[in-house]
Amino acid sequence: MLLAVPALLLAGCASEGSPSTPAASSAAAAGAQASVALAAIKVAGAPGAKPTVTLASTPTALSSSGVRVLTPGTGAAVTSGQRVTVDYVLVNAKTGKEADTTFGKKTRATFLADPKQLLPGLANGMIGQKVGSRVLVGVAPKDGFAGGAGNQQLGFGKDDSLIFVLDIKSAITPLTGPQGDPVTPVKGLPTVTQDAKGVPVITMPTTPAPTKLVIQTLIKGKGAVVAKGQTVTAAYVGAVYGTGKVFDSSFKAGGSPLEVPIGVGGLVPGFDKGVVGQTVGSRVLLVLPPAEGYGAAGNAQAGIKGTDTIVFVVDVLAAS
Repeated sequence: MLLAVPALLLAGCASEGSPSTPAASSAAAAGAQASVALAAIKVAGAPGAKPTVTLASTPTALSSSGVRVLTPGTGAAVTSGQRVTVDYVLVNAKTGKEADTTFGKKTRATFLADPKQLLPGLANGMIGQKVGSRVLVGVAPKDGFAGGAGNQQLGFGKDDSLIFVLDIKSAITPLTGPQGDPVTPVKGLPTVTQDAKGVPVITMPTTPAPTKLVIQTLIKGKGAVVAKGQTVTAAYVGAVYGTGKVFDSSFKAGGSPLEVPIGVGGLVPGFDKGVVGQTVGSRVLLVLPPAEGYGAAGNAQAGIKGTDTIVFVVDVLAAS
């Protein structure tokens, strides 16, 4: 059994020949409590099939997060910062009832294994586990939703612990930028250069905007082909055709790459169509007429009128 990272660090400090401190003793006791609580939970069902989770008692309260390996995998161990694709069942430890699951749905979940970006107890529960494993992860309230604020939508109060059963399907490390072979674009399209920091710079032509969707690969990546329904990690810049005004960018201060299922209608149509079928590592230029963008309504918040054609430069960094 692996305990959450904070408990492991405290236990390590206390074991180096120095007297146990109250904080270390408290952490060790919390870790032991989590271990006992998780050992008492029954999980039925073969890996790959939806598990049935039965708690020893309700409510089950965890003072520390922890992990119990149900079926060890044979793949590589998950490392911090990787994108991890899983099937899961989430159970409320207070009631013993299922709160959410990916089993039976069209797409699996993809999580970033980073305690700064994901529920800390869940992120730390995945890090170090091998691909192919089925693991039971207990998340204490302090390591859960908003650091203990709960989640009304899923029915969790601020003091409710979370119980996950995860089938770890894959783990990948996103690229930091496009990697592949340059492609000579068709003439007359917006041109793309990049600044000293690698940020794409779009220069608009003087010709009228295309009336149909344009998908132009600028760098052909050598990774896997992006399939509909996968979660894509992509960096991007969006600008209005003609004026060149940038209305959105993942490269802006405080920005981060897009993390979203692709080809399932969650994005403007032309973006979905333009990224599906590309290869990981590619940089792609997309020119979207209104019908492939924000439509006749436009997007007032972004300063896009219903008649505006928009342009995206997209770096496909991962797909899982």
